[in-house]
Amino acid sequence: MLTLLCRIVCAALAVALFAPVVLAATDCSGREHIRLTRPVHIDPDVRQTLQAAAPLHVVAVDAPPMVRYDTQRRAYEGIAVDILCFIAAELDIPFVIEAGRDETVYDKLQQVQKGEADVFIPLSYSEERAQQGLFTDSFYSTYYAIIARHNSGVVVRSINDLPNYRVGYVQGVVLEPVLKALMPAERLIAFNDTTSDSLFDALLDGTIDLVMFSKDVFHEKRFHNEYFDLEAVYTLYEYPRTYRFYFSSAPEHTAFVEVFNQYLAALDIAASVNAHRDGERTLLERYIAQRDQRTLLMFTSIAGVLLILLMTFALLRHRRLTRLLNAQNRQIEEQRRTLHETNRKLEALTRTDALTQLPNRRYFDARLNKAYARNRHDGTPVSVLVIDIDRFKSVNDQYGHPTGDAYLKQVARALERSVDRDTADIARYGGEEFVCLLQGDLTRSAVGIADRMRREVEQMRLANAGATPPWVTISVGVATIAPGACGDHDLMKLADEQLYSAKQEGRNRVCSIEVGGGRGAA
Repeated sequence: MLTLLCRIVCAALAVALFAPVVLAATDCSGREHIRLTRPVHIDPDVRQTLQAAAPLHVVAVDAPPMVRYDTQRRAYEGIAVDILCFIAAELDIPFVIEAGRDETVYDKLQQVQKGEADVFIPLSYSEERAQQGLFTDSFYSTYYAIIARHNSGVVVRSINDLPNYRVGYVQGVVLEPVLKALMPAERLIAFNDTTSDSLFDALLDGTIDLVMFSKDVFHEKRFHNEYFDLEAVYTLYEYPRTYRFYFSSAPEHTAFVEVFNQYLAALDIAASVNAHRDGERTLLERYIAQRDQRTLLMFTSIAGVLLILLMTFALLRHRRLTRLLNAQNRQIEEQRRTLHETNRKLEALTRTDALTQLPNRRYFDARLNKAYARNRHDGTPVSVLVIDIDRFKSVNDQYGHPTGDAYLKQVARALERSVDRDTADIARYGGEEFVCLLQGDLTRSAVGIADRMRREVEQMRLANAGATPPWVTISVGVATIAPGACGDHDLMKLADEQLYSAKQEGRNRVCSIEVGGGRGAA
């Protein structure tokens, strides 16, 4: 440990004297989200070589959920940071992340390719970049998306529609050659700023019509930067995007890449992904799991004590009466089986739907009851959205139930993408029916959120030959208790009635009602 401290101090002095960069703090608490699925064995000589090297000089870009720069704490966090912290701790090697917010993505990439920095995070793979640096295996995957202003009238059905619009992108992205080959030069605009903010500002002020950007990063930035007037109108599923660690081509970095790959192949990063994409949901699930575990332990302990008392009493009273003892033993065995069955049922009472991984009906009903209670206490408005897949029976009849199950999963993800999971509760209510609970200010946007869900599902174009149009669509019924209105209303029943109206009016639409207000369709 003393040797490691000396190396860090010496490296810091060298940085201060010969390379005047600003170093950022690193939030390494997230490495607790990372775990190994199997042991990783590193050759002792290789480990010693890595530990003897200078601290890794890391440059990063603001690309949540993989890397996020907190301007207030001047610290980096995210999935890639969690992984880097975990591997560095496992190998006992130091690293520093440069806080250079005044440098563009292209500038930072050049630093690594010229050997002025050791590692760039995160970065997509391309053959051109691989010729100038060393890539590790991937740790995160997403897709490019086409972003437009809400209600802009932009229609994008494939990448071939892009030449009709002015398109902005971040200079140096992997898809840049494809765009240059497809687009007229005067309609393709590259941005090379320190952040992507200017790119989205240009979209908001109408300088450009569309933006090509990483879909997951956009969804994170949308809520962090309040880009609520923007939406992803098309996903380029034909161009998947994988993120990796990118090392300079220095000979000593070959060993780092090989060791990183050994760890990446054995890491389980699911908890880190959940924490950095939806921290509140992760916290809630952890609390529920701990509470259920404590409840199960309490019931098991009480049942065990009662069973011991019963057995002791039976043995003391009937130890000389074989027939009664055998009868009592049979009774005890029956109680044991009953206790086992009770424990099994308790374990089965989870709050998550096994197919879609959304919360289930039991969880949603509990949340709705709390919303009612809050409404009665302070008049907080409440909205319930009941979502039903149109003509879903024809999917199962024509394509089979496995395809139907796959569609349910994809629809669930589309609904999740349509809302902020920190403020809205989505659940699978049963069959092809889903529900969503909104409270407070969100109720003002209930119809808009419902229509965004409808459009998100429709844009996936999941085939359904038994429907018109021939793809999967949804109908949504919305019921809202207005601010200050009495909460003694069955919102589920009202929302179901609006869903029925949406079905009657032709499906693939939204119908709504506000208690004390009116009814409408979208």
